[in-house]
Amino acid sequence: MKCMILEDEIPAQNILKNFLGKIPDIEIVATFQTAKDASLFFREHTADIVFLDINLPDISGIDFIKTIIHPPKIVITTAYPDYALDSFELATIVDYLVKPFSFDRFLKAIHKVKNQVKYIEKEDNTIFLNVDKTLHKVILDNVLYIESDRNYITFFTESRKFSILDSLKSWKDKLPQGTFLQVHKSYIINRHKINKIAGNEVFISEKRIPIGRTFKQELLKNVL
Repeated sequence: MKCMILEDEIPAQNILKNFLGKIPDIEIVATFQTAKDASLFFREHTADIVFLDINLPDISGIDFIKTIIHPPKIVITTAYPDYALDSFELATIVDYLVKPFSFDRFLKAIHKVKNQVKYIEKEDNTIFLNVDKTLHKVILDNVLYIESDRNYITFFTESRKFSILDSLKSWKDKLPQGTFLQVHKSYIINRHKINKIAGNEVFISEKRIPIGRTFKQELLKNVL
């Protein structure tokens, strides 16, 4: 999982880095002291989880979360336990850690996140999608395409569909490169499921999917 830390106190940053460094499947992709810098990061990048200090110098952590169009999973870190009740009103917040917290308590938060974050088992080419608090195993070879609609994306397979609260951007780098191609701002397709390409449309099963101008060259490079 990709992790970002937003914490204005360096000692608190170091504690989180130390704890995260003990977990092999988590990568720290960025660390920030201000919400402004973190906002710039989210314009071009994504993260699966953010450890967020609720008391920031320029904006509160809660208000910062509300500025993110497709917020990742959040673990609040705070010295004020009274904030916990308010923080859980936001669905993206998974847990809160009251400073100072132990490594054992930190691990409990990580386990909560892992139960909610979608992940890929590359060895058998499957993903798990969290739909209504249930993890559904989906074989990637059976995925036809993925469609974005506002704050949700839907995985269409040969037999059913799965809708989750997420963005295409967060999945673009997770899916096997060369097999799954973004062809439009709202669509990622499985190139092995293409029936034909005509003009600015790609046909998969009975679905006509538009091809965005900026994506067409990359699509043709991968299918010709």
